[in-house]
Amino acid sequence: MKSPRAGRAIPLDSPSRRAACLKLAAAGLVAGAAWLALQAPGRAAEVVYDIPPPAADLPAGGAPTATAVLAGGCFWGVQAVFQHVDGVTQALSGYAGGSAATADYDTVSGGRTGHAEAVQVSYDPARITYGQLLQIYFSVVHDPTQRNRQGPDVGTQYRSAIFPADPAQRRVAEAYIAQLDQSGIYPRPLATTVEDLQGFYPAEDYHQNYLVRHPDSLYIVINDQPKVENLAKAFASRYRPQPVLVDG
Repeated sequence: MKSPRAGRAIPLDSPSRRAACLKLAAAGLVAGAAWLALQAPGRAAEVVYDIPPPAADLPAGGAPTATAVLAGGCFWGVQAVFQHVDGVTQALSGYAGGSAATADYDTVSGGRTGHAEAVQVSYDPARITYGQLLQIYFSVVHDPTQRNRQGPDVGTQYRSAIFPADPAQRRVAEAYIAQLDQSGIYPRPLATTVEDLQGFYPAEDYHQNYLVRHPDSLYIVINDQPKVENLAKAFASRYRPQPVLVDG
């Protein structure tokens, strides 16, 4: 479940406290389902979509660095996956889709700010392209057919959304969504939205590097560790064993 950094007092009636309690209960249900799944042969720890790369992509090289802002459920898991992608220089958890005034965890947890929990992925375009990042995003980061939820997390703040940095990124993202919808690979149409990037606001320090700091958390073990493991299997040539961490 999502919990504040040790020593940080949160009022009992705060949105984040209520959200944390709900997540704890949901995690318990997921744990039970996971235990039952372990008894069945041929189980899949996490769905992985074997999808083609985008037919249209941005050219490799050019600027020494670029950014992609992506949302796909709780930012802990999204950040953890991209921290293990070769060519990524930083993956920063934060908020996108709303205003600066509401870009804090307590407020975003209420689900009425317009924000999504998102990750700003900084990368070297000479080593990995924007389209290749999207392929990982649509394959192992989350289930893009889910609307306003991922796993036990429910609400608009957990929606599947891409926030392009410029018109070129928007064209690639929209074309790739259309390509994947036409492929017939997914059981349902993609729920991913492409939204204007009004701003990206880094999340509180205790949300950064969360999987590395809390690898034994029940929520992390059930929901996020399998995503990193699937990255290593499905994108072996792009997997880096040592994650690139957010300083501080």
